[in-house]
Amino acid sequence: MRVGITYDLKEAYLAQGYTPEEVAEFDCPETIQAIEEALWAMGCETDPIGTVRDLVRRLALGERWDLVFNIAEGLSGFARESQIPALLEAYAIPCVFSDPLVLSLCLHKAMTKRVLKSAGVPTPDFAVIERPGQAAAVSLAWPLFAKPVAEGTSKGVSARSLCRTPEELLAVCDELLAAHRQPVLVERYLPGREFTVGIMGSGEEAKSLGVMEVLLTENAEAGAYSLENKWLYEDRVKYRLVDDQAARDAARVSLDAWRALSCRDGGRVDVRLNEHGQAEVIEINPLPGLNPDYSDLPILCRLAGMPYQELIAGIVRSACARAGLSLDAPKARRPVRRAAI
Repeated sequence: MRVGITYDLKEAYLAQGYTPEEVAEFDCPETIQAIEEALWAMGCETDPIGTVRDLVRRLALGERWDLVFNIAEGLSGFARESQIPALLEAYAIPCVFSDPLVLSLCLHKAMTKRVLKSAGVPTPDFAVIERPGQAAAVSLAWPLFAKPVAEGTSKGVSARSLCRTPEELLAVCDELLAAHRQPVLVERYLPGREFTVGIMGSGEEAKSLGVMEVLLTENAEAGAYSLENKWLYEDRVKYRLVDDQAARDAARVSLDAWRALSCRDGGRVDVRLNEHGQAEVIEINPLPGLNPDYSDLPILCRLAGMPYQELIAGIVRSACARAGLSLDAPKARRPVRRAAI
């Protein structure tokens, strides 16, 4: 099977003048290499493609692939994560992970929460702030949490995201509107434990890979699994696999959310406990980070005893089952390297 790989590399965008925060979601060459090696071990021929623009050029030249392993986050717009899946869909080329509709929906956290609420999946009450000064009219129960409506990797999230007064909320919302040029999601802050739930599969076949609790150390920014805490996770964050009643509740609501949104193949759902100890969904991650060392899903799998190669193989098998593709028997051959990465 010939598998193309699409991605956005941090170093390529940094060279163009983008800031480290702007490229925080993008990948490093080690991630692409790790995915290639896992695919190679499955008997796949790998072909690194690159960004959506690289894909457009290759498609225009008439190139095709049996499957594309897409981890490209895209550069701009609410639909940026769905650009490559939509393009592949137009050419009838299957790809791993969710379809364009789901990826676009889940990137917009407010739209996602509206769908979850309509499906009866618990998620904190919220408001969307679209212009400076609008936060003064928010009437949700305090404290509140503010973050950009369509960012990943905790971009725009800091200790200041947790707001206890109208003055704090107004200031943070105005700053986020100016810095990220998109609306701000304001939601009730849930004071309980925070989990991320790993999920593999689609529909009724979807299953929990485990529940990982996120614990901030005394060196961390308080109250938030922020971008800075993620960057300095070795000093600021501890992770542990849990299987108590709260964790089982987190897994249950995560699978409810995964199925309500029709997510596919693999990903994560982030959950916190409210003041009554009840699990509520705070974010869906249908395009998860896959760095073998520091991304949350590989960390969770490592704690659960699942090797990285098995994680990638499970994602590919799920996509192949959906697309009616058969995997080749593993062969001892090296990946094909074509695109500049």
